[in-house]
Amino acid sequence: MAPQGLDRRPTLADVGRMAGVSPTTVSFVLNPRSKQTISAATRARVLQAVNDLGYRPNRTAQSLRRSRTGTIGIVVDEPAMEAFAGETVNGAHDLAWSEGSVLLVTHTGRRPHGMRLAMDELADRQVDGLIVTCSGTRALELPETLPPLPLVLANAFDDTYAVPCFLPDERFGGRETARLLCAAGHRRLAYLTGHAGAWATSLRLEGFLEEVEQHGVARGDVVVREGYYYVDSGHALARELLALPDATRPTAIACGNDRMALGVYLAAAEAGLRIPEDLSVVGYDDHEPVITQLRPQLTTVRLPLYDMGRLAAEALAHGSVGQLPQRTYLPCPAVPRDSVAAAPGRHTDGRGPRVRETGRARHR
Repeated sequence: MAPQGLDRRPTLADVGRMAGVSPTTVSFVLNPRSKQTISAATRARVLQAVNDLGYRPNRTAQSLRRSRTGTIGIVVDEPAMEAFAGETVNGAHDLAWSEGSVLLVTHTGRRPHGMRLAMDELADRQVDGLIVTCSGTRALELPETLPPLPLVLANAFDDTYAVPCFLPDERFGGRETARLLCAAGHRRLAYLTGHAGAWATSLRLEGFLEEVEQHGVARGDVVVREGYYYVDSGHALARELLALPDATRPTAIACGNDRMALGVYLAAAEAGLRIPEDLSVVGYDDHEPVITQLRPQLTTVRLPLYDMGRLAAEALAHGSVGQLPQRTYLPCPAVPRDSVAAAPGRHTDGRGPRVRETGRARHR
């Protein structure tokens, strides 16, 4: 319904007349990216007129003028609110919203041809660009023919290096885990990992082993056990390790994800061991549904899921996709909480667990 005195939708000219300024000035006030200097008094009059008239920008007209629709499409390989993919979607949403754009979200459910269908559907709705993301980092098999739109991958990569992507620096995350434990004086270390062939798994373990060597621990002295990323696997592997004689039992267990760490907590309780007094534990992911349930609170490593979505959307909103490197790696910082303490009978190096600043993304 039009405001009183108008039998149509209010325009910039209507706002300008009420505020006593030109339509161009109204446009400058309402455009958050405008660099024009507008006095505070003028800005206040314009915003008051906007409020009084109930003015809303005509998105269709804006799209025609700018050759942009103010929409970003995002394709997820799982339902969009799945825990990990949901964080990436949230990051893209918040950036798009701050830029005056909105997201159109769909998911493939990993169905055959689902990626092609989802991309085509979003392209038909004239989105300005596309983001494709996964719940777990992996290589994507993209359609042979892509829509003629800017495309960015987040938490996923293309083996042909044809599409720019944002990825977690998993090697960095593995090194952060080792730094925490070695700085606390631990030398009898165990690492529980998921499937060794997975992209993230291998990099996390490699970073961990590289870092322990820097602290005087031989790779061969680290007990590595392969399982899968669920509570029961972490529990079963930890029970075996904690049954070893005291002199050889690990004083610290690093886990490939937080769910495995929950399994370690259960095994430690069964063995009558206290965390962190008798056993230090570090997880990975900073997965809120798990970490909020554990006592003592779990020390872990955070995946940059939100930031990957935010940066992908930023590149699309700013039209800078063509300037992106092939791969951008975002640090996975350690998040110290209460599950790491000095190794029994050992002193730390005096500096305590160290956490490197998140820093900037790396490109390679």
